[in-house]
Formats: sequence, structure tokens, C-alpha cells
Amino acid sequence: MSAHVEVVASDFRRAKVKVTPGTYLVDVLGEACNKLNLQSDKYELKHKQKLVDLTGPFRTSGLGPGAKLELVQKSKSASVVSIALDVNGQRYTKKLPSNMSLWKVLRQFESVEKGLNLTGRGVPVGTNSGQLYHEAPVINIMGREYSAMEDLQKTLSQCGINSGSIVLRVAFKLTERTLYDAMQEISQYLDDVEPGQSKPQEKSEPHAVPVNDEEMTDATALKDVPNPEVPTPANTEETAPSAPAELSTGGEQMEIGDAPAATHSPANPLQPTGVFNAPASSTPKAARIREDDSVYEPTIAHAQLRQQQLLQRAQNTRLKSDAELAAEAAEEAAKLAKITQVEVKVRFPDQTSAVWTITPEETGAFLYQAIRNIMNHPAAPFRLILPGPKPVVIQETDAKLIAGYRLKGRREMLHLLWDDSVAPAVRKEAFLKGSVASNAKEVVVPEVPQEGEEEEDKGSASGGGVAGFSGAQQGRQGGGKGREGLDSDAVKKKLSKFLGLGKR
Repeated sequence: MSAHVEVVASDFRRAKVKVTPGTYLVDVLGEACNKLNLQSDKYELKHKQKLVDLTGPFRTSGLGPGAKLELVQKSKSASVVSIALDVNGQRYTKKLPSNMSLWKVLRQFESVEKGLNLTGRGVPVGTNSGQLYHEAPVINIMGREYSAMEDLQKTLSQCGINSGSIVLRVAFKLTERTLYDAMQEISQYLDDVEPGQSKPQEKSEPHAVPVNDEEMTDATALKDVPNPEVPTPANTEETAPSAPAELSTGGEQMEIGDAPAATHSPANPLQPTGVFNAPASSTPKAARIREDDSVYEPTIAHAQLRQQQLLQRAQNTRLKSDAELAAEAAEEAAKLAKITQVEVKVRFPDQTSAVWTITPEETGAFLYQAIRNIMNHPAAPFRLILPGPKPVVIQETDAKLIAGYRLKGRREMLHLLWDDSVAPAVRKEAFLKGSVASNAKEVVVPEVPQEGEEEEDKGSASGGGVAGFSGAQQGRQGGGKGREGLDSDAVKKKLSKFLGLGKR
């Protein structure tokens, strides 16, 4: 069943476009612009003063046969689109401009997500063949597939994605071309379309992605087709040291409260600068400190600060431009380049810990090897996690720790987690070797001044600033009435209700 829609331009010219239930509205826009001699990438469609979603087909658009669509001009500046990339069930999100091509979108996600390979995948065909064949990416947008290089050069706007958020589902199709030939053809095509675009492609070496375990039974094929994303047990055993070095004692260990100048790097960089025992109590010391409930009662200063924060959040803020983002990235890279050393503290599963001093040249493989030097079971697999809102796994690769993982604090904390394949008996044993555990020290927690000492310091200080404000507040509370004649307890009660705060 076919119908038609009528597209009206701003100069009142009209174009009728035949549609079927499966016709995509981005094709309707393209055909109407061809009839009106206009460029489709500069226009959008509106229906009853509402923008039409161009990514979907006609049957899901809510338009009826004979609908009148207005052809309106798009903004000259590219809009920001929230892209969710779905790769084999794993999702990655990023905000990108609408004038970026699909190919560049794939390359952008590859540059951000470590170990993600979308454009240079190779698969061995057959059990005894070391030849790799290219797996081409196929992008599915609302049921429509883009696989050819000509289609992948279309921008998000040309695919009907101008604003909002969209999910791009990526699958892979095995081709009959070898990986080397395919990379050469893609590089030549990109140079013809846009000179210089293929240079990032040449920097990233393609690696093979095995189809299944049955096709990778041959040992020769495993050596010819390495997969850096999945470390094999053989590699783990090779990196394990056969004769771990012993720890040195004395002034090479460092307490938590020591200054950075007191740290002395050992002659062997694989040896830790400090080893610490597990805490004697399961309750953190900070949780055992008792504070008076009056410490958590809000004051006038808290209310004023809260009002300022609400006013700042209510103001409209523009998104940063590409130049500003590039400047921030360059500034961040310059700060990382100035760092000469960083202390890395690794906490083990039995709550013991060790500290290493790393330089900008140290890699993830160095840290893994250093930990295996002091492990009771150096062949047991594990992984290192950098905690945070989105935990980061420190890979055992040649990636730099400081520049690659942005380790820039005075001391960075990492957590060691056992691999699922580790036996329960190994998990129950002590993590550190006996010779290393004998040199461990207790963790020294600095004493925090008590509330009484702080009040004495405030009383001896001048009446200006925060201390003066606190004294005036206490004076008003002692008098029973505030400046406006309100009871101080009533003011506190209203402030607590306004801020949504209570006693902790």
C-alpha cells in the first residue's frame, strides 16, 4: 500500500513524495530536496510546528496519508547528540556533534574505550590457516543498516539524527577480503574522500578476534592471532618471576603521615617502599570518633551557601566548544607531563597493603610484576581496580600508569581482586610471603584535634571571620533571641526543615 506526503518549502514551493509504510523519513527529506533543488543536509521537516524524527520509518511516525510537512532550515552550528553505542550487548555512551560521520563515530569510541576494536577486526578462517579475514562493521539505526564505506561516510545529520539521544547497534559481517587488503582499500578510500583521515587508522594496529573456541584449538593459530583484550593463562605464568627478590628493611618503609621527601626508593624498583599490616579492628577509626549532635545542626551560613548553590544550578550554561575541550585536554596532558613520581598503594584481599613509588615510565605490566614479587602464590591470576564512580581496571599492558590512567595524586589507592578461577584455599591463605609480612608495619593514623581544643583555639583568635561569626551566633543563642526577635531554636528548626537536614 502506497501513499504520499506533501512537503512545503519556505517559498511555498511544493513537492509530493510517494511513501510506503517502510519508507524512512530521512529518504522523504532527501527526495523532496532533490525535487526542489535544495541540499538535504541543511533542512529539517516539521509537522504541526513539531520537528519530525527522521530516523524512523513512515509507519511509526504517526503521520497519515497526504500529511503536509514543512521544510525548515537547520541551524548552521552542529548540535550535540547523545550516542549510545551497543556492541554485542555492551553499551558505551558519548556526546558527539551531529556533523560527524558514522565512521568517525566508530573511531571516536575506539580512541576513548581501551581495547575496543570496531574498524580493524580480523578473524581466522579454518583451524590450520593463519590468514585473517576482515570483519566489517554494520551499524543499525532504527532498523536500517549502514555497512558500505559510502554509507559510513554519512554524517549523523544525514542519517536523520540532529538532536536528542539515539542508540547505534553495531554488528560485524565477515567479508571475503583479507584483513591486510581491506585495510589498504579503506585507507585508500579515506584518502580519496578526505585526505589525512586515514592517518589515525594507520596508528592502531588491527588485532584478531576469534569467532569461537572450537576454531582456535590449534596452538599455531593461537600464536599467530593474539588477542590483547583477553590475557591467557600462559602469559600469566610467563610474567610470574621465577626467583622473587627479597624485601629490604629499615628506612625504605614509609608511614602514612610521612612527607614525600622522607620516601627513599629502593635499589630495585620492584620492591615496595612500605608494607603495612591489616587493621586490628574491622571498624574504621573514623567511625569510632564520637561527635556532639550540635556539630551537624545547620547555621545561617549553611543556608546562605545552599541558596548560592541553587542559584548557580538554575542558570543556563552552554556546552563547551571543541576548541575549549581541546584546550582542557592539552592542559591536562601538560599537568601529567610535569609529574615526576606518584605513590601507589595497593590494598590486598586480606586488608594488608604495600606502597610503590612509580615514575612516568612505569607501566601496568611493571606493577603486576612488582606485586607478584611479594605474593605468596605468584601464579594466581588477579586484577587491579582503580576505585571511583566508574571503576577502572589497570591492564597488564605497556600502557603508562601516570599518563594512561591519570594517576596524579600524592598517593593513589588501588584494590587487588582475585580472579574467579582462584581456588578458595588460596584465597584463605595470607597474601604476602612470610619474608615480606615479617617486615610489615602498623598503619599510623594521624590524631584529629578534638572539639574542645578547636573551641579553645577559636576563643583565643580574633573576633573577625568565621570565628567571629560563630561567637556572635553563640551570643545570640545565649540571649535567647535573634536579630529579628526570633527564638534561636525556632530558627534552627526551620533551617533544618528547609535544607532537609537532620541529625546524623
